[in-house]
Amino acid sequence: MFENKNYIIAIVLSLAILLGWQFLIVQPRIDEQRKQQEIAQQEAASKQPGESATPEAPTSTKPTPGEAQGVAPAPGAGTAAQPDAAMSREQALAASPRVEIKTESLSGSINLRGARIDDIHLVKYRETVDDNSPTITLFSPSGSATPYYAEFDWAADPAANIKLPDAQTVWTQTSSGPLTTTNPLELSWDNGQGLVFHRTIAVDKDYMFTVTQSVDNTTGEAVKLYPYGLISRHGTPHTANFYILHEGMIGVFGNEGLKEVKYKDLKEEKAIRGDKIKEGWLGITDKYWAAALLPDNEGGEFQPRFSYIPNVDGYQADYLGDAITVPAGGSSQAKTRLFAGAKEVAIVNRYDDEYKLHNFDLLIDWGWFYFITKPMFHMIDFFYKLVGNFGIAILLATVVVKLIFFPLANKSYVSMSRMKKVQPQMVEIRERYKDDKAAQQKAMMELYKKEKINPLAGCLPVVVQIPVFFSLYKVLYITIEMRHAPFFGWIHDLSAPDPTSVFTLFGYLPWDAPHFLMIGVWPIIMGITMFFQMKMNPTPAEPAQQMIFNWMPVLFTFMLGSFPAGLVIYWAWNNTLSILQQYVIMRRQGVKVELFGNVAGTFKRKKDAPEKS
Repeated sequence: MFENKNYIIAIVLSLAILLGWQFLIVQPRIDEQRKQQEIAQQEAASKQPGESATPEAPTSTKPTPGEAQGVAPAPGAGTAAQPDAAMSREQALAASPRVEIKTESLSGSINLRGARIDDIHLVKYRETVDDNSPTITLFSPSGSATPYYAEFDWAADPAANIKLPDAQTVWTQTSSGPLTTTNPLELSWDNGQGLVFHRTIAVDKDYMFTVTQSVDNTTGEAVKLYPYGLISRHGTPHTANFYILHEGMIGVFGNEGLKEVKYKDLKEEKAIRGDKIKEGWLGITDKYWAAALLPDNEGGEFQPRFSYIPNVDGYQADYLGDAITVPAGGSSQAKTRLFAGAKEVAIVNRYDDEYKLHNFDLLIDWGWFYFITKPMFHMIDFFYKLVGNFGIAILLATVVVKLIFFPLANKSYVSMSRMKKVQPQMVEIRERYKDDKAAQQKAMMELYKKEKINPLAGCLPVVVQIPVFFSLYKVLYITIEMRHAPFFGWIHDLSAPDPTSVFTLFGYLPWDAPHFLMIGVWPIIMGITMFFQMKMNPTPAEPAQQMIFNWMPVLFTFMLGSFPAGLVIYWAWNNTLSILQQYVIMRRQGVKVELFGNVAGTFKRKKDAPEKS
């Protein structure tokens, strides 16, 4: 039927995009990620606690003043070497004196050797939906399997011959008790040359550390020092390697704007330096967690840098600040901040406003279509705060989206209803001009014009749904708020696929079904609602078109089986609302709704055609 061709084309193109995306991009990424996780587990199992550690070259590379002027560092420049091998995490922690970190969001410790922040757990988040599973580990010390830490210190001109603290320096705690939101950690170290270094580390109730470094100069001459900070991560972490999400080095370099560098690209380029800037930040981001340096913009300019450390397969984000002169008999200080935690939207936005940071909200990867994705999240989050369930919030947000596009959908359904009313006239035209396609199409267009029918109207509901679908997928995929968010019943994580499968009788058969056969209850519900939605329209006359309409829901059911449950629930609910909307509009237009008749006709066996005499 001519009037259905554009609608079918829109559906087929949409299906081709979604199927291609799922089977050519999503599924290979999932398989690769599983393979990497299995390899990582095997490697971890093969490393026995107590194995001898192999000494390695510097575990982090200290920024030097020469680099601020674009001069490459001297070979071997950096902090003192530390073993970085097969100790267990517990052994690595026990190998140095520590001060406990204890807040409502963080736990861990600070290493007094080097004054490194290298042991952080995010106590509000766990590895799985099981409340007894381990909390998320963000930072780990050097010597463990996956070192990841932040370090702050001073650099000096090589000719100055000043003894500075380094990664082996053991600091003295001058405060008492653990580091809490109300009890900052105070440290000191005397270099024996007339300089006394002090460091105060404070932390708020969420994920922001404030590090204040000061130097007392008891010599008779002024001293020039450069403050720096770095975040170092050893080993290439396993990433989703998915184009809709950036994982790796990230920062905003002043007027250069957002800079995102993948691990593999940094490994090839070795180092990426930005121009000296006054406002900006830099760090390393995962899907849900991040660590970022936020130099105080009142401390002058600083030079940001990303670098790769080959001997430990390490990645580093660091900055070198402008020189600070410590007068003879006086003191000077420098301040910076460290974000180390979960990328919660409200917290990241609050930090951006509170500290007047430079686009710190870009730490969350909203993508190029942030103008759709970000409002979608805020709408869902608004409803979540009202009802306390992200699944219900998605359903309410879907209603809002339907209301926003109601005029467009209403116009489409009205046009489709009018088209159904003129079905007898269309059949007559096809019979009259069955041997002249050009005349048939001309007569059809004249009929459309006379009855004010838009033959493209049927495409619009499908077309407008695609950007909303992708924006919701992005929200479910990148935002930590959706991670482990339950719905009802068996859905314990809206960001993960429906865990049930019809091919295992929803868990009653002890069979580990292949991934593509994990077709759960919600994908089946979605497929049924899509089937009913298509049956609201008259059955196409051409067998090929009938086949497309009949098999489309089945294909979508298999395709969406591996998508996040929240997205499938949205699609099923959206289909249900569309059915109700179309039903009301068709009745108002005086058109008979033949839903159940069309459904029954699908399952009736066609009568054999009469034999030719």
